[in-house]
Amino acid sequence: QVQLVESGGGLVQPGGSLRLSCAASGFTFSRYAMSWYRQAPGKEREFVALITTSGRSTTYADSMKGRFTISRDNAKNTVYLQMNSLKPEDTAVYYCHTADYVTGDDFWGQGTQVTVSS
Repeated sequence: QVQLVESGGGLVQPGGSLRLSCAASGFTFSRYAMSWYRQAPGKEREFVALITTSGRSTTYADSMKGRFTISRDNAKNTVYLQMNSLKPEDTAVYYCHTADYVTGDDFWGQGTQVTVSS
């Protein structure tokens, strides 16, 4: 079955950096676009970034542009999110996501906590 396992979260000071990883299994990774979402306490889950199957095209939420970079390694079945210049408002649980647009199924990881605080 599809499994998405995030890692790399933690506590970081404002202005710091973190790199999140999402290890995928149970499907042909290279055939699926991959995304990151996040959910802050008391808020709805929001889109962060998307990367196409080849990795040649990426899309970001406006508030993340220039600070976050999504990438993937199809040989390792892993998608990454490099987060720089972190702000307290980036504090959230970050989720890895993919979808089967033929069946309409969504797949989510368990999430990894990112806390930006001094």
